[in-house]
Amino acid sequence: MRVPTVRRVNVVGIAAIFAIVLLGAACGYSPSSNSSGTTLQTGGADAPLSEEAAAGQAAFDQQCAACHTIGGGPLVGPDLAGITDLRATDWLHSWIIDPAAFAETDPDAEAIFTGGMPALGLSDAETDEVIAYLESTSEVEGSSAAPEGPRDLSAVEFDEASEIFFNRCAGCHGTLRAGATGPAIQPEDRTLEIGTTGIETILTKGLPGGMPAWGDAGILTEGEIDLLANFIQLDPPTPPPLDLTQITESWNLVVPVADRPTESQTARDWEDFTGVILRDAGQVAIIDAGTKETVAVIDTGFAVHILRSSATGRYFIAVGRDGRVTMIDLWTETPEIVAQVQGCFDARSVEASKVEGFEDKYIIEGCYWPPQYVVFDGQTLEPLVVHDILSPDINGKELDEVRVAAIVASHFDPVWVMGLKESGYVGIVDYSQPDFPLVKKIEADLFLHDGGWDHTGRYFITAANAQNKLMVIDVKTQELVAGIETGKVPHPGRGANWQDPEFGWVYATTHIGEGKLTLIGADPEGNPEHAWKVVREVEIPGTGSLFLKTHPESQWVWMDTALSNVEGENQQACVYSIEKMEMEKCFQVADHGTVVHFEYNKAGDEVWISVWDRDGEVVIYDDETLTEKHRITGDWLITPTGKFNVFNTANDIY
Repeated sequence: MRVPTVRRVNVVGIAAIFAIVLLGAACGYSPSSNSSGTTLQTGGADAPLSEEAAAGQAAFDQQCAACHTIGGGPLVGPDLAGITDLRATDWLHSWIIDPAAFAETDPDAEAIFTGGMPALGLSDAETDEVIAYLESTSEVEGSSAAPEGPRDLSAVEFDEASEIFFNRCAGCHGTLRAGATGPAIQPEDRTLEIGTTGIETILTKGLPGGMPAWGDAGILTEGEIDLLANFIQLDPPTPPPLDLTQITESWNLVVPVADRPTESQTARDWEDFTGVILRDAGQVAIIDAGTKETVAVIDTGFAVHILRSSATGRYFIAVGRDGRVTMIDLWTETPEIVAQVQGCFDARSVEASKVEGFEDKYIIEGCYWPPQYVVFDGQTLEPLVVHDILSPDINGKELDEVRVAAIVASHFDPVWVMGLKESGYVGIVDYSQPDFPLVKKIEADLFLHDGGWDHTGRYFITAANAQNKLMVIDVKTQELVAGIETGKVPHPGRGANWQDPEFGWVYATTHIGEGKLTLIGADPEGNPEHAWKVVREVEIPGTGSLFLKTHPESQWVWMDTALSNVEGENQQACVYSIEKMEMEKCFQVADHGTVVHFEYNKAGDEVWISVWDRDGEVVIYDDETLTEKHRITGDWLITPTGKFNVFNTANDIY
């Protein structure tokens, strides 16, 4: 079922998009590794450039043109025409090399540093080449013209732009563009100030902190970027609701329960199946982790976000960015879809009931739009109830949008725990009660995103992105335990738990906004003096990471450098030694795409890594020796992202 255009209202991004205010000087952002940036307007003298300045121009086009022009007027950062007349070359050199460090020592740098200007990873010689190029443009006249505003879109163009926005942008910036993980990008907040050209450049080349280079990556065409750049300068349409009647109309029971096998029909170890999301193909691949054979490739709908296992592990439950929930039976000879339903127009989270006595009985879907959660029958996906979650935030601010972020299922109580993103509350849904009510809202902080359990399953730990914190909820007492500042935009996924040799049990997160692994003490009984405090901070190469993973049988913690702005660095994996309490090494996994997401096999002796690309790969490493064992490739392996092992997912092993 295709969602009408009016329902698809979100914006550009994956993390920090338009949050970068006008930068103070010098170069802006290093786009993705396949970027081929060009200076928007160079102008200037007719004299040919020196060899040094020509090399600097090439570096500027690659590293700086996403945010700056030469004579073209302000973009994301200022027009740099004549900058060498305003700043000494040694000042510019220090700024380009590391603006954050320079801001700590120079009052002028401190006054203009906003956090948006990254260190570009240039050598001293390369930096001098960029400055030589800037000197060669000193006579170019800068422009102070107002940014170009949006053009009128036809009804067909508006429809197409709405579709693009929904598919690519809503997750970080909100259905109504009010922001959360990514900043607000409503016209009055930012987009009219940036203008069409600036937005097109951002969409093409990306920004620090996670905003993808949609154009340079070949995901959006020039025409699509033009539509989107104009669309987000216009007021967003108001999306409609989705009620229980409409949800029920979408329900498709493909295989009734009576027609399903009562025991596994496959000779394979189905508990060691790994589901691989093929994001842009709208599919999920089921791979036998023991034999590395592809058991099935299943059409699940647009942009599946996660897979969850039912309590017994028999069913994989997929949820996509079109709000569709798909139930896949793993007991059949070949895995197959047994039910589907659309409970939202946009969603990221789904979970099964897991406490004893309720295994495989219910499933909950949390919506990004409308602001609601839906409970389904755990065997058939028959819709049972819809509950609205719209409410003021923890500060009393009235909201038009509240999205359901992470959902986890307690193994000890009949409750689901979910982050209510924009409101800053953690909600408790009791599925042992009639009508599956939201029985409590626990005040946490803004904006709640991903998260998971500590090693005991008692404490839910979730990221409050806007406050750079991890929030700890005691689900037994249903109280907030702590809010811990960890770093810029924590992104734990489910997180990772292990026993640190000095501090006992810890929980860890990486960060979208900086290259840092942060460990917090998570052993209030064994090591109460360290509980819910930062106990270690470990530097990760690059400017940001998306995922980390470990396993009870492992001595390592794996993490990516997917958001690095250094060419090729987003194709690495890094490994932290639990025993040595330090980073062991970082190494190249692929020579293309972006390396993301880690999952172990059931035994915990292999790590599976995705190469997110149209020509995707899944690379498997021996977890003891850190050496490559196997590489899964094929034309069918389109944009592999998340991977979920049945046993690990059913038992919340991370």
